[in-house]
Amino acid sequence: MLNIALPKGRLGDKVYTLFSEIGYGCPSMLEDNRKLVFESEEKGIRYLLVKPSDVAIYVEHGAADIGVVGKDVLMEYNPDVYELLDLKIGQCFLAVAAKNGWTDDLSAPLRVATKYPNLAQKYFASVNRQIEIIKLNGSIELAPILGLSDVIFDIVETGTTLRENNLSVYAKAYNSSARLIANKSRYQFKSEMIDFICRKLEAIL
Repeated sequence: MLNIALPKGRLGDKVYTLFSEIGYGCPSMLEDNRKLVFESEEKGIRYLLVKPSDVAIYVEHGAADIGVVGKDVLMEYNPDVYELLDLKIGQCFLAVAAKNGWTDDLSAPLRVATKYPNLAQKYFASVNRQIEIIKLNGSIELAPILGLSDVIFDIVETGTTLRENNLSVYAKAYNSSARLIANKSRYQFKSEMIDFICRKLEAIL
């Protein structure tokens, strides 16, 4: 069995569609249930539904052979995995955003609310801006609205959430998209099947 970690949610649905198109469908995935593990003995695959930010952890530690994760997660956590393929879906970018009309006060450290402390530090160091990180796990947009931070450093896909909360992008930092990754040791033993999947995916991308 090849264990494939898929991120829960819309991105995982898109990825499953890709795998289905190359012949690795699993009918039970389409059933209305709360299962997290789906097997197709005929295809020799097992899908694992995982929280998006945890996919790389499952792959790095060998609970999954391959998985799909955003480039933003790979850049933030730098897991010890092989990055095999850019799937060209889930495209978005990491950006600095703040309330409409905001101007930077260069006389004080910039208070930055983010789920990406490492990437935020890297980006602001590249523009020589001193910052104070405020680590949050969700609803990042609230931070500048309530005065908790000056700006946020977060993923932007369509920008709708920013606009609806009277926030604007002030700088784009890094691009991101879904990447196929593999556990390094498992790849050595299952490279034939994994490489075959990569070639099939490349052909439809």
